[in-house]
Amino acid sequence: MHSLVRAVASAILSLVAIFGLAAPAAASDLPIHAVPALGATTQMTLAGGPAASTLVFSSLAAAVSAQVIPDASDKDLACLAGAVYFESHGEPLLGQLAVAKVILNRTRSGRYPTSICGVVTQRSQFSFVHGGAMPTAPANAHYRTALAIAQVALTNIWEDPSEGALSFHARRVSPGWAMKRVKTIGNHIFYR
Repeated sequence: MHSLVRAVASAILSLVAIFGLAAPAAASDLPIHAVPALGATTQMTLAGGPAASTLVFSSLAAAVSAQVIPDASDKDLACLAGAVYFESHGEPLLGQLAVAKVILNRTRSGRYPTSICGVVTQRSQFSFVHGGAMPTAPANAHYRTALAIAQVALTNIWEDPSEGALSFHARRVSPGWAMKRVKTIGNHIFYR
């Protein structure tokens, strides 16, 4: 019976993801264990290939709500989700994804550490990191959303809204950086 309920829920989420039949979910509405959308258009690439597997969703909210949140996350997922939570949990989903993508962009830039946790805990980069350690995020709806956003970012199932940015800051501060301003999303300004 459990598998039948799961299959029905999966089919409903598939319709929502493919056709956008429902309004985007609020961060607090995301379940701890969302059922992945089955039947969404999928492009598969073997591990080690040039691109990640890609699912196509009608909205970022659908992509976020389709993520299966693991009971125990790996270290990189935890570092990325923690950074998304502490830097942007009050921002729109697109802004949260942009924060995650900045961190991933840094790992590939050659100017920052090559691991996600290395980027996040690098000295003087993120104000929530103290002594090279991240605080523990609360197990709440905002953190579950951050975990889902981190998974979306890691699997490349949504385009990078930061447009390749390597830095960002809140609008309320003015650091005077000599970088190219790329865009503003929510309360963050992104730079390359």
